[in-house]
Amino acid sequence: MQARRKKKKEDALNVNTSLPFRLDLVLDGTKVNCPAAERRVAEIGTRRSFKKEAQVAALLRAVQCMDLTTLAGDDTPGRVDRLCAKALRPVRQEILNELGLSELNLTVGAVCVYHAQVAEAVNRLRGAIPVAAVSTSFPDGQGPMETRLAEIKASISAGATEIDIVIERGLALTGKWQALYDQIRAYRDACGDKAHLKTILGTGNLGTLTCVAQASAVAIMAGADFIKTSTGKEGTNATLPVSLTMVRQIRRFQTEVDSGRRIGFKPAGGIKTAKDAMLWLSLMLEELGEEWTHPELFRFGASSLLTDLELQLEHCATGKYAAVNHQPLA
Repeated sequence: MQARRKKKKEDALNVNTSLPFRLDLVLDGTKVNCPAAERRVAEIGTRRSFKKEAQVAALLRAVQCMDLTTLAGDDTPGRVDRLCAKALRPVRQEILNELGLSELNLTVGAVCVYHAQVAEAVNRLRGAIPVAAVSTSFPDGQGPMETRLAEIKASISAGATEIDIVIERGLALTGKWQALYDQIRAYRDACGDKAHLKTILGTGNLGTLTCVAQASAVAIMAGADFIKTSTGKEGTNATLPVSLTMVRQIRRFQTEVDSGRRIGFKPAGGIKTAKDAMLWLSLMLEELGEEWTHPELFRFGASSLLTDLELQLEHCATGKYAAVNHQPLA
């Protein structure tokens, strides 16, 4: 009995709990001045740059903060196995050797897959890095609620310790904030302390930055561990104005509502180059601080990004750019 209790305690994760729903936190403090937001993001990358050793460190940090993802209709166990192998060794050893980092145990932040591939990823990774499962009728979020909750529980039973859920955007677009809160809270309860809850807002469908801010506030109140921009399937995915809006809601809740609460942020979709990654790292440094540049509180949802990060690291190591096919992904 004592052994089982110990195992149960070890399996529990440090997760956020739900706050009581407060409509005032949704309606007040969420109006976004769009021109001001555009001016602010235009400054990112002009006041801060990463040079020499700092550039290598930033590129490596970006690798560590990646959710290496495959969400294709033709995913197979073999593809997932190769993706996991890359997740465990995301940068070729000879590059690390040239950089004087031969002993660095570098991995990505997590591997993100559909539920059908969770068991394969868990078996391949064996706890070395987390497995994230997209769930709740991804990417539209409009399946029966019983099915969505069952998806979460099935993925956790298969070994996933992160669940990327997607909200019903119609609830946000029609201002049904209590209903959206109740939905996300049900997902939080289904995850319990067995999995981190990463809440995808589908910002490309939300229309305005004010709606993005309001949906972010609801997700944070409902107990999200991360708020995430996109499924990657919308016409518009992660953008800097949207990201600024979301991280300022994280800062607002940390400073004005609950200083002990730590909410992570995950931009996803359309971030493909190391230059893009540096912009988002700069955003996190300037708006939330260095703590939010670690995988515990920041992730990139991406697949092709890793190819360019490795290419840039090879250039830092050798002074030469290699062909893209020297950095095979899967």
